[in-house]
Amino acid sequence: MSRLVSERTFLAGKIFFNFGQSSIDCVVRRLTEEAATLEMESGLGVPERFQLRLAGREILTCRVIWRSDRQVGVAFEQPGSVERAAGEERERSSDAMMRSQMLALRAALDHVPTGIVLLDSSLRARLINRSFRQMWRLPDEVADSHPSIMTLLHHGRDTGAYEVPDPELDALVAERVRVIEAGDPTPIDVRRTNGDVVRVQVTPLPDGGRMLTYTPVTDIVRTSDELKLLRDALENVQDGILLLDSDLHATFMNRRMRRFWEVSDEEAASRPAYSSLVRRQYRASAPNLPTSDLAKFPARRVAEVKAGDHVRDLQTPDGRRIRAHCTTMSNGGRMLTYVDITDLTQKAAMLETLATTDPLTGLYNRRHFLDSLDAEWSRFQRYYRSVSVLMIDIDHFKSVNDRYGHAVGDAAIKAVAAACLDGKRKSDVVGRLGGEEFAVLLPETSLSRARIVADRIRKRVLSAQIVADTIQFGVTVSVGIAEATVSMSGIDSLMGAADHALYQAKAEGRNRCVAFVPPPPASKAAE
Repeated sequence: MSRLVSERTFLAGKIFFNFGQSSIDCVVRRLTEEAATLEMESGLGVPERFQLRLAGREILTCRVIWRSDRQVGVAFEQPGSVERAAGEERERSSDAMMRSQMLALRAALDHVPTGIVLLDSSLRARLINRSFRQMWRLPDEVADSHPSIMTLLHHGRDTGAYEVPDPELDALVAERVRVIEAGDPTPIDVRRTNGDVVRVQVTPLPDGGRMLTYTPVTDIVRTSDELKLLRDALENVQDGILLLDSDLHATFMNRRMRRFWEVSDEEAASRPAYSSLVRRQYRASAPNLPTSDLAKFPARRVAEVKAGDHVRDLQTPDGRRIRAHCTTMSNGGRMLTYVDITDLTQKAAMLETLATTDPLTGLYNRRHFLDSLDAEWSRFQRYYRSVSVLMIDIDHFKSVNDRYGHAVGDAAIKAVAAACLDGKRKSDVVGRLGGEEFAVLLPETSLSRARIVADRIRKRVLSAQIVADTIQFGVTVSVGIAEATVSMSGIDSLMGAADHALYQAKAEGRNRCVAFVPPPPASKAAE
């Protein structure tokens, strides 16, 4: 039989079988003198042997040698060979068998999603599968003409398929040819102008040819790009970030954490254990932790992280405060974030100081003093522990202001405040109630012991010399003393008793301490 047409073609045909009573329309995709590839809606109904009719040609007797869902590969037989014995069929030449296998291989390659190009030793295409043709919009007439690799690469260049500026296109083509000629198997990701990414790989063949594979990896590369973007973002945030796997080994630590623990990039890449990081020179521990407990803290910290979600405040040796958040991840690992809250804690402490402190003297203000007294009153009621209060007032303070002015009056107030602080005990609380009036809370203190503290403060004020500009003078104070009793209704009664004693001290000549004495009970009418 003479050669019919070129190896790849498209001809309409009709399959006849069942003594000509049944037929199936088909398209001949490949046709040689020995075989053909037929395509139809379904290859399942095609019998093992049938007759093929092509328009304007003789009827061909066919035998199926492979089949897929929509294609069958057939070999042509000489007229009358349908009745050959099975033994005679096995005597087909090895050349015909190889050609049949090649047809089957080519049909299979047409169905894989990876683009494949087989090149001969001169780098001309022996086979270009359907995926490659569709991927690069390569016309069949070009693909079937055994184009050179330069032709294929220039097709991509001329159709604007590469996401590369025009001045660099020729250099790109030349580099791709060099890689293919060298048979370098290193994968290269090629970005297309439509946003897709194709991974190209060269495989040298035994006959000196090359196999090129073009695998769509857009989703993989985009995920990789997003991951890189995320890692770059985490790398540069101001907070410290540490990711641990389920065994508490570090899978990622950003720049801030590497600096904090003094970990090199190489050591960070080795996935160090979290337990080894927290033991680095006790970088952070619980706030105000005694030195004797420092060695035990790393083990406690590892146990906390292993337990799961929590928030922990840490303190560095230089006094910075760090808040660590631990979050359990879906893979069983942990994410730790470290935020420096030193400024926040300092501001909070400053606000607390402003809210509780008298700005002129640095003593507690009236509100905080009464809050402290209320807490001590609760202990007095619950445990019957003694508690006393001193009320202190500067004698003749109005005359000081009138004579020297308010600035000198403020200096007198500061001097009395210093004397109160100097004369109190460690547990005592001193407050400025307003103007020239002060109060001292004496926890667990009886009236007799309160007298001692009161007189010590009075004497310190008396001995103090106040200097304001060129003025030097002294002041005195009067002190009222009161001890809490079960008959009192609350802190207002206790403060009222101390205030009553203060006015008595003023009435008796000032510069003295007077203790409150409850009035005797009223006489009964029968007496």
